[in-house]
Amino acid sequence: MTIPALFAAWLTWIVLLPLVLPIAALVDGVRHRRGIVLRVAALVTAFLTCEVAGIAAATALWLWRYVSGMEETRWIDLHFRLEAWWGATLFRSVVRIFGLRIEVEGSSDLDRGPYLLLVRHSSSGDTLLASALVSARFGTRLRYVLKRELLWDPCLDVVGNRLPNVFVDRGATDSRGEVERVRALAGELGPSDGLLIYPEGTRFSEGKRRRVIEHLSRTGEPKMLEYARSLDAVLPPRLGGTLALLEAAPDADIVFCSHTGFEPAASLRRVWSGELVHQTIRVRFERIARTEVPEKSDARVTWLLEEWRKVDAWVSRWRTS
Repeated sequence: MTIPALFAAWLTWIVLLPLVLPIAALVDGVRHRRGIVLRVAALVTAFLTCEVAGIAAATALWLWRYVSGMEETRWIDLHFRLEAWWGATLFRSVVRIFGLRIEVEGSSDLDRGPYLLLVRHSSSGDTLLASALVSARFGTRLRYVLKRELLWDPCLDVVGNRLPNVFVDRGATDSRGEVERVRALAGELGPSDGLLIYPEGTRFSEGKRRRVIEHLSRTGEPKMLEYARSLDAVLPPRLGGTLALLEAAPDADIVFCSHTGFEPAASLRRVWSGELVHQTIRVRFERIARTEVPEKSDARVTWLLEEWRKVDAWVSRWRTS
């Protein structure tokens, strides 16, 4: 269903674009909102075009493999490149359309793996950071732990399922089964590999933060409740998947990715208001050697929570500066 719908939407949009653009310019001229209607029209064009290009490339790769008998290693490598190109191209489009400024620190040693990449999650925009700043820049073959709902995106569905990724069902009754799927993803990470997970399990918002605190209040977990209340800009990490990866990848370093600036992309309402225009996106990578990670499970949990608190402190500092 989604692939024909995608191509139909793209063709319809391209046909209507000569009519849409003058109307968008007129509305922007009347409303004086940083040209947001034109910017959103450009974003829709970039997104649909990247989606169609990704599906077309995936189809071409499938036909090439059928005709040439391509080896599995070559097949996987080309799809990693396609994944990096898709994410980086869309990221650059967003940067140009909204006039964003990107400041990055700590990325110089991300060219060697293996490592686990733990990324703060605040909006749909930050899901492109790793493709642009890690995979496309260093050639790192990132494996992803993503929510199952993203399979509705046809490009992510096709390409994502040809690569070693896991799309987790966050509402699954068998949570241990989902954790085991995540654990299996960490097998045989090599020097060019990384594995990305969003420890919070969902995008941060003040409403979600309050709901987490209310849930912990009801379940009677005083230590985690106190910890959750101490955080301002992130949600407490969901320990199951992250701890499973730490156990399953004993040779992998850990990289924490803190960032701020993409918060206005958390909802269409905020994007439409123009908040994202000319934002400064600040990103910090902090790599921690595996030898610094405690081996005992209780100490490892404490270590993870404290490192995640540092992410919160960094984000909070920039949000209030």
